[in-house]
Amino acid sequence: MNTIFRTIERSDPTITATGLDFITVKSSALGGRADVTLFVPPAAKNVADLPIVILLHGVFGSHWAWALKGAAHLTAARLIDEGALPPIALLMPSDGLCGDGSGYVAHARQDAERWIIDEVPMLAREIVEGCTARSPLLVAGLSMGGFGALRLAGKYRQRLTAAAALSSMTDVAQFAPLIEESSASWSTAPADRSVLAALTETGDNGPLPPIRFACGRHDPYLDANRELHRALQRAGIAHHYVEEDGDHDWSYWAGALDATLRFFGDVLHQHP
Repeated sequence: MNTIFRTIERSDPTITATGLDFITVKSSALGGRADVTLFVPPAAKNVADLPIVILLHGVFGSHWAWALKGAAHLTAARLIDEGALPPIALLMPSDGLCGDGSGYVAHARQDAERWIIDEVPMLAREIVEGCTARSPLLVAGLSMGGFGALRLAGKYRQRLTAAAALSSMTDVAQFAPLIEESSASWSTAPADRSVLAALTETGDNGPLPPIRFACGRHDPYLDANRELHRALQRAGIAHHYVEEDGDHDWSYWAGALDATLRFFGDVLHQHP
């Protein structure tokens, strides 16, 4: 079938949108509009310093992908009901919608990293009852989103309570076969080009937050994730690394999110 569109992402009509809110804001960091899908479970009512969990999508995707392709809100609701995850505000933002993907890094004319690390938590505090400046902040992502989440963990150690990734890209060079646009205008700082650099540099000082990353055994980034795991071991950096059955697709990500949110739940249950 011929199409004029290079890529098409479509929601799964079998996934209910009940409980989701959709927000569009004018982002100073991006210099334009940006979208966020929000899920706040009923159990969050009257919770003080409600934890903020941000889920980052991959290339070609947008803010609705984690919910309406990965059923993230349904997984979160189930784990909250089970007691494995405390009540949270779940925010799923777009990445800046630059070309095929922003990499969640600063570009010459927009800053997708600042949008995620500064503005999305500010949005949570403004529109979600219970979210405050003291709310724990946790970030996870898939593929490009994993690249973003793990780099943020290295760069903003004192601000993140935990970070996680699924099928993560680990280096900016891996974007070249996927995105049509040049990454020449992206930040050239080592911590913005490499997950390993971000995690081994000093960042904003202090220890890294708890980190978990997982990858399917049939994923094209499996070798890169294995190498990241080995490099972190050599550097003496504590982390959780998991390999499991799966490919680079929503069948894997939707299922693997369960363990990711359970990991966040364990961290939050231990958080003072």
